[in-house]
Amino acid sequence: MGWEEKQVRGYGEFADTAQRCHGRPIFALFCGDKDATGRSWCPDCVTAEPIVRKELHNMPDGSVFIYCLVGDRAYWKDPNNEFRKNLKLTGVPTLLKYGTPQKLVEEECFKAELVRMLFTED
Repeated sequence: MGWEEKQVRGYGEFADTAQRCHGRPIFALFCGDKDATGRSWCPDCVTAEPIVRKELHNMPDGSVFIYCLVGDRAYWKDPNNEFRKNLKLTGVPTLLKYGTPQKLVEEECFKAELVRMLFTED
């Protein structure tokens, strides 16, 4: 496996991890927090995660995949949360190539071919 995964929760952990991995291709999947059973409050995140994970092998060597939980539903719905303000996220799930405008939002993350394209195109 030529890439590594980091699991983080909250904007601060995401920003710290992205900074530490600077200079490497960074892909990030943002999803709603999970409950005690491991299920996200966001039904689209539940659908998207296995599709995205199945395509991870297409990421370039040396890449970092950051799986980021954005918080509970109330925090996510706040229009002033840090993900919305600093990363301009509009929905979860969002899969993005960090530092570029390339991203897939909500139902776009359900399409394996779009996920693959995001991982493989410069």
